[in-house]
Amino acid sequence: MASFPSYHLDALLYDSASTAVYRAQRASDQQPVVLKVLRDTVPEHLAAFKREYDLLRTLNLPGVVRAYGLEHEADAWIMVLEDFGGESLTRLHLAGRLALADFLQLALAVTESLRQVHQQQVMHKHVTPGNIVLNPATGAVKLIDFGMASVLSRETIAFRNSSVLEGTLAYLAPQQTGRMHCAMDERADFYALGVTFYELLTGHVPFTQAEPL
Repeated sequence: MASFPSYHLDALLYDSASTAVYRAQRASDQQPVVLKVLRDTVPEHLAAFKREYDLLRTLNLPGVVRAYGLEHEADAWIMVLEDFGGESLTRLHLAGRLALADFLQLALAVTESLRQVHQQQVMHKHVTPGNIVLNPATGAVKLIDFGMASVLSRETIAFRNSSVLEGTLAYLAPQQTGRMHCAMDERADFYALGVTFYELLTGHVPFTQAEPL
């Protein structure tokens, strides 16, 4: 596990080639936080990291995890985020195990969080169970991971090879793959939300083919 003098790391929540996410405590005041750490120094990745931080600071919504600060420590860029005691729906293993009443309550809360984002003219573009965080004790729900988010517009995605698509293919709206040459707007988030709800109810995504095309 990484080490940062200003924080005590408690658990690794997510790990990829470019980023790692830790649950931690701030050493100065024991404040629980989540640290999103950028692992590489590729200029475009750092620019995207800073854009995500700026967007989170601008949104400042109840349904979106709050950003406290952007720091550089131990040769790494760190986004300091709110820890409200939640876990992602993926880590909670809720898919296919929710009672209908519990699903409906959760679905309403997630939809409200997404509505708040769209009202600010922002598309999330990566709605998945891994990017929805729930505190089971309080019922609080927040969206995380705005690394792909953009200001809402009728954006047309250029054609991309299926091996280099942004996002998680099972949740991508057709227009988000770049293979349809049509404009993308907030309906792409609704598509991903529908796939997420389908998975929560059934235990699997609607399209399970392993071959991307």
